[in-house]
Amino acid sequence: MALYLKEHLTFDRAGMVVESVSEGDKKNLYMKGIFIQGGVKNANERVYPVSEIESAVETLNQQISEGYSVLGEVDHPDDLKINLDRVSHMITSMWMDGANGFGKLKILPTPMGELVKTMLESGVKLGVSSRGSGNVNDMDGKVSDFEIVTVDIVAQPSAPNAYPKAIYEGMMNMKHGHKLLDLAKDAQGDKKVQRYLKDEVVRLIKDLKINKGD
Repeated sequence: MALYLKEHLTFDRAGMVVESVSEGDKKNLYMKGIFIQGGVKNANERVYPVSEIESAVETLNQQISEGYSVLGEVDHPDDLKINLDRVSHMITSMWMDGANGFGKLKILPTPMGELVKTMLESGVKLGVSSRGSGNVNDMDGKVSDFEIVTVDIVAQPSAPNAYPKAIYEGMMNMKHGHKLLDLAKDAQGDKKVQRYLKDEVVRLIKDLKINKGD
């Protein structure tokens, strides 16, 4: 039976680039960089052969070319299911560059997408985490039969030098902070709630920066 596999990369380790692109009468935000590394033992003691990543990238691109929307979430659940209430972005393409699988994702105007957009525009370095399935050799950690389901956006990857837990810890510790994620779920289509939510997230980030400097 195939295993549930997730691999994290920090913003810097992924070489992530954030782009604002004018499309029609609006600007869309994109993230582009390494989505999964191949040929090296990662923080989870697993090795993804380049051929496995090439095959998984080809399959995912085939899905996209056939009109399938590859959606991703903020953080990731403990299974392969896509939870629509947590969707923040859509993967638009993936490609190989050397041993690594690179990709580009588009931030969507969903409640979670607005959270991600606000954080990125405020200078927060968000990482990425591939989510897929495969088999792992117990002897050498090599992955086989690998399939990518999606790539999620994460605030605290488990890789070395990961972005600290300050965002979520701060959100939970600040007054009424625990309500922010609940608000995000109710913000769809309500511009007033979206503006309030954005202001609160910006305030949280500023508070975290001030506290970090103390």
